[in-house]
Amino acid sequence: MTGRLIMAGRLVAAAALVLAGASGAAAAYEEIAVKDGGTLSGVVRFVGTVPKLEPIAVNKNRDVCGDQKPSEALVLGGDRGVKGSVLLLEGVRMGKKGAGDVVVDNAKCLFVGHVTATGPGDRVRVKNSDPILHNTHGKLGKPTVFNLALPNKDQMIDITKRLNKPGVVRVLCDAHPHMMAWMVVHDSPYYAVTDDRGAYRIDGIPPGTYKVTMWHEGFRAKGVDKDGRPAYEDPITITREVTIAPKGAATIDFELK
Repeated sequence: MTGRLIMAGRLVAAAALVLAGASGAAAAYEEIAVKDGGTLSGVVRFVGTVPKLEPIAVNKNRDVCGDQKPSEALVLGGDRGVKGSVLLLEGVRMGKKGAGDVVVDNAKCLFVGHVTATGPGDRVRVKNSDPILHNTHGKLGKPTVFNLALPNKDQMIDITKRLNKPGVVRVLCDAHPHMMAWMVVHDSPYYAVTDDRGAYRIDGIPPGTYKVTMWHEGFRAKGVDKDGRPAYEDPITITREVTIAPKGAATIDFELK
């Protein structure tokens, strides 16, 4: 396993794409039986002084939503593990079948999960678990990818076919400015979202050398946007190189600071 640092940088815009060539149609991903597949795992940890993120005021439906919600721009677990980072293995054109089932739930006036990811073969749905209207609006840069009115509790809409281009989708609720989330659309099933401990694992990887990118939404406060939503710095990416041996297990940790 090699773990040579290739690049660390910040995306220019909040919805900028993290994959080369993702502005056009994605190259078709081919499902094959993976022989001697390997695994990649690791942890994303925060280093340095942890910023204090102010709670976000709620300005509508306070009887259901409450008066404020915590910022989810930076969520740390034990040993400073960073929840909600996305790991993307790049350049895999043939490999395992995607079988994820992603649900973005409007629950207690928050998006659950706050950060999700998806790829070819996955099913993706948006749900409303609240007894009030939510309007879930996803944008890939400026273009709208989905714009869904969900007036009914337990209503669910499948958006799988709308996610046909890789990139970073900004998810907002047009009815509640305090609600915001992210969805990273990858061009293969080789991705992971870090858990409460900041850990990730990607399996079934065809042997070879790849680049792996860690994406995080950004966490340093920058005031509010034109709609009164809290604004943070641009998303952060760090890319490294990894070699996966036949039936091998590689480990790469990332530091967010």
